[in-house]
Amino acid sequence: MNILIIGSGGREHALAWKIAQSPLVDTVWSAPGSVAMDQIGPCFDVAADDIDGLQALALQLEPDLIVIGPEAPLALGLADLLRARGFDVFGPSKDAAQLEASKGFAKDMMARFGVPTAAYGAFTDLAKARAFLDTMNAPYVLKADGLAAGKGVVIAQTREEAESELSEMLSGKFGDASASVVIEEFMEGEEASVFVLTDGTNALTLPAVQDHKRVGEGDTGPNTGGMGAYAPAPLMTPELMATVDEEITRPMLDGMRDADMAYSGVLYIGIMVTAQGPKVVEFNCRFGDPECQALMVQTEADIVPALLSCATGGMPARDFARLLPQDDRPAPTVTVVMASEGYPGSYEKHTVIKGLKEAGEVDGVTIFHAGTGVNDAGDVVATGGRVLNVTATGATLQEAVDRAYAAVDRIDWPQGFCRRDIAWRAL
Repeated sequence: MNILIIGSGGREHALAWKIAQSPLVDTVWSAPGSVAMDQIGPCFDVAADDIDGLQALALQLEPDLIVIGPEAPLALGLADLLRARGFDVFGPSKDAAQLEASKGFAKDMMARFGVPTAAYGAFTDLAKARAFLDTMNAPYVLKADGLAAGKGVVIAQTREEAESELSEMLSGKFGDASASVVIEEFMEGEEASVFVLTDGTNALTLPAVQDHKRVGEGDTGPNTGGMGAYAPAPLMTPELMATVDEEITRPMLDGMRDADMAYSGVLYIGIMVTAQGPKVVEFNCRFGDPECQALMVQTEADIVPALLSCATGGMPARDFARLLPQDDRPAPTVTVVMASEGYPGSYEKHTVIKGLKEAGEVDGVTIFHAGTGVNDAGDVVATGGRVLNVTATGATLQEAVDRAYAAVDRIDWPQGFCRRDIAWRAL
């Protein structure tokens, strides 16, 4: 098979790395890809949101499978357009991708299908939004309805802060993404990420992951796209995973199919484990980043048959469940994100990174590139906010963490930083 991956970040680098290991695969193409992904297979300079350009590229390459990494092209309907041209595509339709593209849509679907989540209201009018706050207690959860690169959630501790944030969001703080704002009750508990591979009917749940969204240690400071992750998350016991499958995964997949919006690809379920049981924080229509990096390294099985089955459907449930055999105790894996100093705010670009070869020589370590390039002198340079994903496995979670930070300490990048407490809840 020849496979085309859409995207350019650490998630896509991890997918390309894993897919290229399959004995079923000859070539892995990427668009736009990255300098690191180009070491795996040819990259084409077509942006992930260039819908026309990607269709033209697919017609030129004629891949056997197209894997769409980021959410933006899915929300724009790329999967539908490629399928209409006869391609097998891993990724949901535009209608189904609304589960991530619109927080309000997702909440309405959960209410319709009886899926447990926080009480909510969706508003475009500031006065009505303020009136809704009267029915709630602090803290208040405010979410931009649309896609905001993982940064559109604000937890306001006071009524004054909530009103100020609402005013800013409805006035364009997150652009069109916050033209509508969802206000939710605050859920007490601990979060985890559950990823489900599905063809729309059958489902295969991967080991649970816990990520770290805030920039500061101890989970403090502004939300980011993710500063680290580890799997499996011991918080999600087999009993809790069974509850998620019964009360969340199955009702959502059945409901979306019955609503003529069958969901295929990977469904990310952000879970809050509350005193009343697991509830949905949010859905994403693609692999999480950096959760994907941990899962790809952790999974020993060939993932290509699973991806292809999600794209084509028609496989009996008993066989679908065997696509990705999981060890009873998958190897603990951790990903530490190295970011440019200043992220998630403004940061300097094109700073030089050295020591990557030495870091990659630490036992059990794989380094994925989320935002790097090469300068005229041939040095690796940082080109984004989140730049490197240092991923490690170990016999224990502590060993995986120790290996990841041993690799981090070999990287010579004065303008970079990372959290030093990834996996602290489990440890």
